[in-house]
Amino acid sequence: MTSPQWNHLLAVLRGEVSRPLPVAFIIDCPWLPNWHGVTIAEYLASETLWLEAHRHALATFPDVWFLPGFWSEFGMCTEPSAFGTRCQFPRNEFPYAHPIITDVAQIDSLVRPDPATDGLLPFMLNRLRWAEPQIKALGHEIKFSVSRGPLNVATFLMGTSEFLVALKTDPEAMHRLLRLITDFLQRWHALQRATFPTIDGIFLLDDIVGFLGEADFVEFGLPYLQELYAPDVAVKFFHNDAACAQSLKYYADLGINLYNPGIQTPLAELRRLSDHRLTILGTIPPRDVLALGQPAEVRAAVQQLLAATPDRSRLILSCAGGMSPGVPTDNIRAFCDAAREFSA
Repeated sequence: MTSPQWNHLLAVLRGEVSRPLPVAFIIDCPWLPNWHGVTIAEYLASETLWLEAHRHALATFPDVWFLPGFWSEFGMCTEPSAFGTRCQFPRNEFPYAHPIITDVAQIDSLVRPDPATDGLLPFMLNRLRWAEPQIKALGHEIKFSVSRGPLNVATFLMGTSEFLVALKTDPEAMHRLLRLITDFLQRWHALQRATFPTIDGIFLLDDIVGFLGEADFVEFGLPYLQELYAPDVAVKFFHNDAACAQSLKYYADLGINLYNPGIQTPLAELRRLSDHRLTILGTIPPRDVLALGQPAEVRAAVQQLLAATPDRSRLILSCAGGMSPGVPTDNIRAFCDAAREFSA
């Protein structure tokens, strides 16, 4: 993000209202490579193509905030790779991390990875080190440390169904696994902050939070997220586009001040459940409207959202969740035009 964008974001988090409202999107390998005209594998493997894709997005949509901004990633393989999972990289499909835990007894043999040397993490940092001068030349800075959350990483190591079942059948073992993952993630975020002093935000993505009931979230999610959001940074950004009604009331107390939800809960209800303590990044349907709709339908969805939201504080217009594959340029332009027209 640029310094003016960052300062604007901080103002929104404080509850200040700007006209028109800001527009922001989470972009990464599900959308950006194919929109840019390259395959996912080419995007992930080439530092130059990766940087060109981000430059292309900035040039095409200069008024949009792209979050977290110049995201260096290898899809869902990023953090699991440090634990030794087998990673698949199809030419133009999403990367896939194969589970490595087939029995809970294996958890105690896992070694905490070193993010400076293990898996794909050094390549992520090296990509950003290489790109940082060019990012700064564009007027931007690296502002977020980024990772999947502990529950999400656990499901890639075990399998989603297997992990969720084990929360009930082997809760102590799952706490040991989550303790190991959380310690690793704390070191990973600390390394990112130490490498890039411009970082002043944490971005965690953990959809598995939405698969837990309230009691299970309080036991298996809340304490580990609380530790990860403990560092003193200005922006504490959370993405969970699965169900959130059962856990949302806890987010602000974790320190989270920016939240990207899914489509399950209307904006008014999100605000009620969170006591309007969170800035919401959303909430236009990403697939059915932004990807599959026509520009007129995108425009109408933005207009409808704003008409139902007289209180425009702590709101950044976006889709519910990250940018879906296949979202066309014309639909993003229609979104931005509607935001300018109906929130001015």
